[in-house]
Amino acid sequence: MTSKDKIDMRSLRIVVINTLLSPDADLDELALQQDERARALRIGLLEAGYNIVAVLPADLHLPDRVMQLQPDMIIIDAESDARDVLEHVVMATRDARRPIVLFTEDQAPSSMEAAMAAGVSAYIVAGLHAERVKPVLDVAMARFNADQKLRNELSDTKTKLAERKTIERAKGLLMSRHQISEDEAYSKLRRMAMDKNLKISELAQRLIDAADLLA
Repeated sequence: MTSKDKIDMRSLRIVVINTLLSPDADLDELALQQDERARALRIGLLEAGYNIVAVLPADLHLPDRVMQLQPDMIIIDAESDARDVLEHVVMATRDARRPIVLFTEDQAPSSMEAAMAAGVSAYIVAGLHAERVKPVLDVAMARFNADQKLRNELSDTKTKLAERKTIERAKGLLMSRHQISEDEAYSKLRRMAMDKNLKISELAQRLIDAADLLA
């Protein structure tokens, strides 16, 4: 993590999502547990200097609220199965990924695998203590940044490959149309791109589009 990342960590805008208690559960006991967990989380966040912009229930309005608030990180405080709330969160963040931290009592390997596959950066089981909050968030941010770097590198590789294929196809069109060599076709592409102040791949795509229209 860079020094910039460390500075940003202290000013993170965080949304906390608390899952709703089951209506047929022992409300007194679960309510006390939920209150203690929420209190520990709130204390840990405030002591670390984070900005809690909202505490939201896991209801049908969650995707809209998350999209409106645009937090830097999402923390989910779940007693057990959090698949439903994860679906809402993933839906709300699919166009702008951000770190997701899940505190839960669900130790099932299948639940953990599903959560990580859905985009959770940190899956913390059993024991939400105030002093653990900051280290967990630091690790979650580091993992998210590393994952984003890999995603960006993969995206760049795919883009470059697609551009190379476009250029190769445009070269083929010029070679066939003007009866010139591959090197001459590439030189022609480069000159035309420079004249029009375009990337070679952009000029190549325009040639292909024009050729398709005339086909």
